[in-house]
Amino acid sequence: MYNAFADKLIEITERHTDKMSRRWCESVRTNPRTPSYHSKTPDQCILHAVDFYKNLRRIYFSAKPYTEVNKFFTRYAEESFREGTPLHEAAYALIMMRRHMWLFADFQAMFVTPLDNQQAVETINKTIRLFDHGLYILIQKYGELNQQG
Repeated sequence: MYNAFADKLIEITERHTDKMSRRWCESVRTNPRTPSYHSKTPDQCILHAVDFYKNLRRIYFSAKPYTEVNKFFTRYAEESFREGTPLHEAAYALIMMRRHMWLFADFQAMFVTPLDNQQAVETINKTIRLFDHGLYILIQKYGELNQQG
């Protein structure tokens, strides 16, 4: 079923990727739960968010979204592990990324009609499921990489 709200969310995300990514970077570089990000340059930090936000359409609307989630979050886990980011911080950074996306969309006043509200709930639920699956992949991949090294 077509979901106009998901289209709106993704359009806003694509249109404001840089702004959202910068806001996420500022937050993750100052949050006490993500100290390993504090020493990263903004450019290093921003790349993670830009990569996700720019790939959201492909992931969200894929016929097999969990295959796409697997690819993206496996790569995120490998990069984070290689950079020495502790697992709990990499996971919290993803939670913050999702939160920044929703806060930005909410700020854009996307909720107008009852249908928008229903579609918003569907979109939020699917996005949460995708991120939850991504967190599972992150944890699984860190476990594998720890066993290898």
